[in-house]
Parts: sequence; structure tokens; C-alpha cells
Amino acid sequence: MSAVLVTGGSGFIASHTILQLLAAGHNVRTTVRSLSREGEVRAMLKRGGFERGEHLSFVSADLMSDAGWPAAVAGCEYVLHLASPFPASVPKDENELIIPARDGALRVLRAARDAGVKRVVLTSSFAAIGYGHPEQEAAFTEKDWTDLNGPDVMPYTKSKTLAERAAWEFIARDGAGLELSVVNPVAVFGPVLGPDYATSILLVQRMMDGGMPGVPRMCFGVVDVRDVADLHLRAMTGPAANGERFLAVAGDFMLMTEIAKVLKSRLGEAAKRVPTRQLPNWLVRLAALREPAVKQIIPELGKWKNATSEKAQRVLGWSPRSREDSVVATAESLKGSTN
Repeated sequence: MSAVLVTGGSGFIASHTILQLLAAGHNVRTTVRSLSREGEVRAMLKRGGFERGEHLSFVSADLMSDAGWPAAVAGCEYVLHLASPFPASVPKDENELIIPARDGALRVLRAARDAGVKRVVLTSSFAAIGYGHPEQEAAFTEKDWTDLNGPDVMPYTKSKTLAERAAWEFIARDGAGLELSVVNPVAVFGPVLGPDYATSILLVQRMMDGGMPGVPRMCFGVVDVRDVADLHLRAMTGPAANGERFLAVAGDFMLMTEIAKVLKSRLGEAAKRVPTRQLPNWLVRLAALREPAVKQIIPELGKWKNATSEKAQRVLGWSPRSREDSVVATAESLKGSTN
């Protein structure tokens, strides 16, 4: 089987992607900023059911430095570039996110091209598709791009949009035959394997532990991390995936009140602290003044959006599990980790 590099091996999506690559028989190399994290990543994979380690190796590489990337990509047929910063709160300087996301993607692409890699799969985001636009009834598709000049575009959204655009421009101008495919997930849920929680996981955790007095009036797309990993593997080898981007979303977007009701109905007593009342927008804005993490959601209050994964299903045969199962799997894994 193929040799595959996965960047950012300690990440939520990356750990599940590594599991699926190993299960499929690939030899996997993954990057971490420090090799001291190897034990942590192996522990995450063990929790996911992987025991044997002979087909997995680690290399140190940082998105902000050229060092390590030639060694990381050497001998690999495919590169899955998942590493990108996503802090829980809004940074004071947007370049803290933009520079590592954009420059890191270009470092990986250059190294992959120079090493003769066949294809890179870049993990982008719905953030590069559905922001900065007036409200619309039509579902967003892969043909849409976030308008960076639109209102209320946050630093993370800018970083993902600029990084993906830079990647496509690199391939067109300097790719020298290197293939590129892009996966654009919405909010990613599912089983947690490690201690560093993605923002979507923190949301479910706070709902479950009673840390929220109510839920904001907002909606977002839901997709399971296992299905996002599966889509990466399909985009890696599918002939029709070259030069294409694929939205990863399971069904229509969900209101937070809907997510709360799913947790209540499916988990019973374990979800007794989950709030179901909807908070007025003014109260959420007030909370954002003292809680920096809340500031990121303010532009989305009261807005309805939707997106479709019809393309991924039609072109790559992708079939995601239900939104409800993904939300419940998140909560159940969090419950297990605190017992």
C-alpha cells in the first residue's frame, strides 16, 4: 500500500484519519511540532482501537518553518494536510492565524511537489465557502467562496479562505503536475480520542456539564469526524477528486436548540444539565464582553445557513452518518472520558 503523510497528527480529524489509513493498510508518517507528543498521539490511536505501531512513524515539523518538511514528505505518494491553527477565542492579531495557515499550506505543497508526491488533500473548511454573504435560502455549494470584504468575517474564516485560495493558486502556477483535492467540513463532531478538544467538542461539553444557562439562537452544519476522515481517503485516491473541493456536511444545518433536544432525548439522565431554552441575542452579546470564546459566534446570531454534500456523495460515493448520531457520539465519548 501507499506511504501517506498526515500533517498535525495530534489533531481531532488527523487522529481519526490516521486510524482509517492504518486500517486500510497504508504506511503512515505524521508530523507533530515536537516529537515529545508522539506518546500522546499513540495513546489517542490506542483509544481508537489501534494497537500495532510498525506502520506509523513520526517527524517533527512546524507550519512556520521550512525545517523538517523535506524529510516529512520524502517517499510519500500522498499528503493529507490537516494541520492548521483553530483557537477557542479570537486572537488580537488576525495574522496569528492567517500566516501559519496560508504559509504552512504553501510549505507543504512546495515540499510535496519537490518530492514527487502524487496528490495533496488539503483540509479547508466551510469557513472558506459560506461567510461574508447576505442571507440566502439556497444551500451553499463548492462553487461558493467566502467574501472577505463582506461583513463580520472573523480571523479564522479569513485564515481558511486565504490558505485555500493560496493553495489553488500555487497548483495553477507552480504545481508542476502535483494534484490537489480539498475537503471543506462544517462543524466536526464525533468520538473524542484526546485531551485537546475542538471548538465543536467544547460546545457539547459545556452543554452536558451545565456550563451554559441556555443556547444561542444560531445554527451550523454537523458532520462526524469519522466521515470527514473517510472523505479524505476517498479524495486521496479517487481519480475524479483531482482539482475538486468537497463539502463535508450531513444533512441540513441544525439549530442549537435541536442539538440540545437530541442530547436530551437520546441520553436521558446523563443529559439532565443540557439547557433547552434559547437565549436572547442581547444576552449572548453581553456574555461575549467577558468571555472571549463567545465573541466568535456573535456574527452568526439569528442567521440561517445551509450547505449540501451532494457533490461528495455523487462523485466519491461518500455516505455520512446522521447528524443526530454524530452529536450523541460526541457526548458519549466525553461522558466516558470523565468517568
